[in-house]
Amino acid sequence: MPSIRVSSVRQLFNDGNHNAFTDMCRFSDRLYLTFRSCPDGHMLFSSSRIVVLSSTDGIDWKQVHSFSAANRDVRDPHFLVFDNKLFVYTGAWWVTPGNAEDRDVNDHLGFCAWSKDGENWHGPRMLDGTHGHYIWRAAANNGLAYLNGRRIRNFDVLGRRDEPPEWMESWLLQSFDGFTWTPLSLIQPAHGDETALLFENNDDLLAVARAGGRPAQLCSSKPPYTDWKCTDLDRHIGGPLLARWGNQILVGGRKHTEDGPVTALYELVGTELEEVAILPSGGDNSYPGFVELGPDSALLSYYSSHEGSGTGLAPSAIYLASLEKH
Repeated sequence: MPSIRVSSVRQLFNDGNHNAFTDMCRFSDRLYLTFRSCPDGHMLFSSSRIVVLSSTDGIDWKQVHSFSAANRDVRDPHFLVFDNKLFVYTGAWWVTPGNAEDRDVNDHLGFCAWSKDGENWHGPRMLDGTHGHYIWRAAANNGLAYLNGRRIRNFDVLGRRDEPPEWMESWLLQSFDGFTWTPLSLIQPAHGDETALLFENNDDLLAVARAGGRPAQLCSSKPPYTDWKCTDLDRHIGGPLLARWGNQILVGGRKHTEDGPVTALYELVGTELEEVAILPSGGDNSYPGFVELGPDSALLSYYSSHEGSGTGLAPSAIYLASLEKH
C-alpha cells in the first residue's frame, strides 16, 4: 500500500473561543467542516454553538451556518449525506441555568440541522427517538441511515447522576428519513462510548469504539447489523475517526503520551494500528475529521489548545492538515 504522510498543517479557525470536535465531508461540489464553538470552554455550557464552514478548494473557507439549542450544550457535530440532504447531527446535554453540574445522562437529546444545497439551512430540529441517548457519528447505506448513541443501561437514574462506565452502552440506531430513529442493536454492552462507523464494500459495518479509559475496540457486524463482534485494540483512542481512503482505512483520535495527550493518525491493517503521524497538538485536542480530495491527497481536521490556553478553556483552535500518498 502507498505510504501516507502529513505534508502541511495550518491553523484554520481561531476566534478566541474554545473551538473543538470537528468533522468533514463532501456534499455536491463543495467541502464542509463543522465544529463546536464556545466562549466558556470544553465543559457543559448553553453558550455553545455548532458552526459549519464550506470551501470549494479546501483553502478558502466561509461560514454557511451556525446553530444552538436553548438551555442545552451542543457538541460533537457530525455530518451525514443522506436522502439528497446534508445533515449535521449534534449531541446535547441539558444545562440547568446557573448550575452546569446538575446534569443527567437520561436528559440527552439529539438535534440536527440540514440543507438540500449546502447554503440554505433548516433547523435545529429535535431527533425523535434519541431522548436518553448521547448521539455521535452517523453513516448511510442502501437507503437507510445509522447513528451511534450512548446511553445508560435501562435508563437507570442514579442519585449522583453519574455515568458509571460499566453501565454505559453503545447502541446502533436506524432511520428511514434521518429525523426519526429507533434502536437496532447493542454494540458495546459495557464501557460504551464514542463510536465511529464505516460501511465496507460488501455491506459489512465496521466500527472503532472508544471504551472510556480502556483500550479502544474494533467492532464489526454483518447485515442486518443486529449482532456485533468486538475485539480490543492495543491502545486508547479518544474521539475516534474511521475513514476509507482508496484501499486504505484510516483511524484517528487522541493518544495518551508521557507528555500529555496528542492527536494521532493511524492506518488500520487487519486488526492492527500502524502509526502514520502525530499532529502538532497538545492540551485539549483531538476529534479529527477527514475528506478525500483525490487518490493521492486529502484533508484532516482536528482541534487543539496547544497554541492557546493549553487546557480545556478558551482559546483553542481548529487545524487543517494536508495528507499525501506516495
